[in-house]
Amino acid sequence: MLTRTVLVLLGVLASLVAPVPAAHAQARVSISSDRGGAVVDPTYATTLEVGGTGFQSVRGGHGGIYVFFGTVSGNWRPSKGGVTGEDYFYVPDSESQANAGHQKYVAFPGSDTAASANGGTVSAAGRWSTTITVPGATFQAVDRDGGTRTVDCRKVRCGIITVGAHGVTNAANETFTPVTVKDLYGGKAPDPAGAPAAGAPDAEEAAAPEVVVADAPAAPQAAAAPVLSVDRPSAVAGRALSFTARGLTPGAQVSAVLDDGLAAAGPFLVGAQGQVTGVLTLPVAASGGTHELRLYGLDGDQPPVVRFAIAAGDEPVVAAVAPADHGRATDRWGIGFFVAAGVVLAGALARLVLARRRGVSGA
Repeated sequence: MLTRTVLVLLGVLASLVAPVPAAHAQARVSISSDRGGAVVDPTYATTLEVGGTGFQSVRGGHGGIYVFFGTVSGNWRPSKGGVTGEDYFYVPDSESQANAGHQKYVAFPGSDTAASANGGTVSAAGRWSTTITVPGATFQAVDRDGGTRTVDCRKVRCGIITVGAHGVTNAANETFTPVTVKDLYGGKAPDPAGAPAAGAPDAEEAAAPEVVVADAPAAPQAAAAPVLSVDRPSAVAGRALSFTARGLTPGAQVSAVLDDGLAAAGPFLVGAQGQVTGVLTLPVAASGGTHELRLYGLDGDQPPVVRFAIAAGDEPVVAAVAPADHGRATDRWGIGFFVAAGVVLAGALARLVLARRRGVSGA
C-alpha cells in the first residue's frame, strides 16, 4: 500500500514540474504578387498576397495580428523591448476597416474586436491570409519624437512585419519577411487590370460594323471627386497625424496644410493609382476642437478637405493595461502555486517514508 501511494505522489509531482509542450509551430509568412515572388516596384504601387502559418491563435483573445510593410533593425521585436518609430518603421495608415490597404488587422477568432478586422481571422490552426498595398520604394514614417522620417527601401531592407495587435505583446506572432525592390514595369505606368492594350480593339469592337452618327456629342465622363481622410484617434496636439487621399491625379505633387497655415507638410508624390499617404505633425499649441486639413497642388478651385477634432496635448491620456502584463502576472502566480504544491507533496512523501520506517523499527 505504501509503495502504491509513493508512486502516485511521485507521478503527480513529475506532472507538475514537467515542461509544457509548445502549442504552435514557428510562425512563417509567405509573400507573392501578380508579378511573381516577393517583389515590389520602386515607383508604382504593388499589391502583395501575404499569408501566415504556425501563428498562435487565441480563441476569444483580445486583438490578433497587425500586418505592416516597413523596415526593422536590431532587437526590433516588441517582446524584446523594440518600439515603433525607433526599432521598426512602417507605412502609416488609418486603423479603420476601410483604410488604404497599407496596414491590415487580422483578428483572433471570436475576439471582441473582430468586427474591425480588415485582414480576416487567424484560424484555429494558426493560418491567415490577406493583401498589403505597398506604395513604392519610399515612404514617410513617424519616429519616436513625433516627427517624420523618409524610408528608402532601395537603401535599407524592407518587408512584411507582423506583431501583436491592440496593445497585446505576443512574441510567437512577431516576424519580419524581406522583399526585393525591382522595376516591374520597365519604368512605364502599369496598364489597368483587364484593359486591352492601347490601339488594340477588343473582339466585339472588331466584329461590329462601324456606325457614324453625325454631330453626336460625346458623353462627358464624370471624374471621381478626391477623398481625404485622417487617422482620427491619433489627432492629438504634439503628435503625428497620418492621412490618406484617393482619387487624385497620378504623378501630381501635393502639400497638406492644417487650417490657415497652422502646420504643413509635403510635397507628397501621388501614386499611379491616384492615392497618396503622408504624415503631418500637429503643433503642440493646437487648440482642442474642430480643425481642417486641405491638400494643395491639384487642378481645380476646391482642394480636398477633411474636418476632424484635435485633442489638446495637455489632456491626460489613459493608458490601457496590456493583457500581456496580466498574462505575466498570472504566470508568476501559477509558478508559485506549482512550487508550493511540490513542496507539500514532497513533505507528505517524507512523512510516509518516516512512518514506514518507524513501523518497521517497532515491529
